[in-house]
Amino acid sequence: MEHIPWLYDGFMSLADGLGFARWRRALVRTARGCTLEVGCGTGRNLPLYPPGVAVVGLDPDPRSLVRARRRAPHIPLVAARVEALPFRAGTFDTVVSSLVFCSVEDPAQGLREIRRVLREGGRLQMLEHVRSNRPFWAKFQDHIQPLWTYVSGGCRPNRETEAAVEAAGFRIDSSDREASGVLRRFRARPISKTACASVLKRP
Repeated sequence: MEHIPWLYDGFMSLADGLGFARWRRALVRTARGCTLEVGCGTGRNLPLYPPGVAVVGLDPDPRSLVRARRRAPHIPLVAARVEALPFRAGTFDTVVSSLVFCSVEDPAQGLREIRRVLREGGRLQMLEHVRSNRPFWAKFQDHIQPLWTYVSGGCRPNRETEAAVEAAGFRIDSSDREASGVLRRFRARPISKTACASVLKRP
């Protein structure tokens, strides 16, 4: 489904009508400066960014980018994977990810690349679905994962994305974190090398 843009758009239009659009707006409203949206897909978020934010959209699927171009003709679009971002280190103030890391082949590498292209003081803003914290539903997600990943074109419903973000050297801002069911919206900042060193020196 993720690789059939018109079908994915139809599904997301239904989801937006049922309330997901509010999550989108909350995700992008605090973006600032030079902003990269990884996995922008068909561009449903691109028209929602505040004025003054310089957005670049990135997605590995050229067919999805054709639709994104129609939605946001003024925004530069790049065909590439998050695991190999074609940008210099320290390019962006904000990196945005929306329902992306469930299908990234190598999440750890993708997060390393995001950290690389963020400027000092930059932040990662994510809206993702994750593995349920309820044992029954978590086991259900584990059970359906192989078939769902095949049918959806790569989505893994049981990814523990918040844990992966923290393992990649980011600190999640608990004051701007929203959770409902398996949905998570949060901001995270890279932990500085100085902060890491001070932690390692503690007895």
